Amino acid sequence: MDHKRERAASAGALAALAWAASEPFDEVLLRTGYSDVALLGKSVTRRWFWWPIGLAAHAANGAAFGIGVAALAEHSSLPVRKLAFRLAMVEHFLSFPFSRLADRKHPARGEKGVQPIFNFRGFVQATWRHALFGALLGRLLEHAEQRSRP
Repeated sequence: MDHKRERAASAGALAALAWAASEPFDEVLLRTGYSDVALLGKSVTRRWFWWPIGLAAHAANGAAFGIGVAALAEHSSLPVRKLAFRLAMVEHFLSFPFSRLADRKHPARGEKGVQPIFNFRGFVQATWRHALFGALLGRLLEHAEQRSRP
């Protein structure tokens, strides 16, 4: 992997980790009982190590998204900050309807962290998380771009 992709993957992973770090706060604030890290980790196991598995999967998803945004930025007239934010929001609006499927079919549905999300509070929570991720990813990619210039 070249340095540009490595930086984009790192930016995406860091933004996803910031998202994960914000989860306990927005869960309490919005009273949702929903965690993306729990959704991912508890789809693999319900034993104690669901959390590191979920966190790693979430960071990997962020890394892949960061690489995708960086690749699209090369062909876009938008500044990378705006592009990252907009793409994160598009991903949110396109993927949120699938949360209804998770509410019904997830193997750990109803457990701590995997409470129903397809509702107004869940939509607000997912919007906030994607906005945070997109804004931070854009800033990190912009910083990486500036550092790579001669």
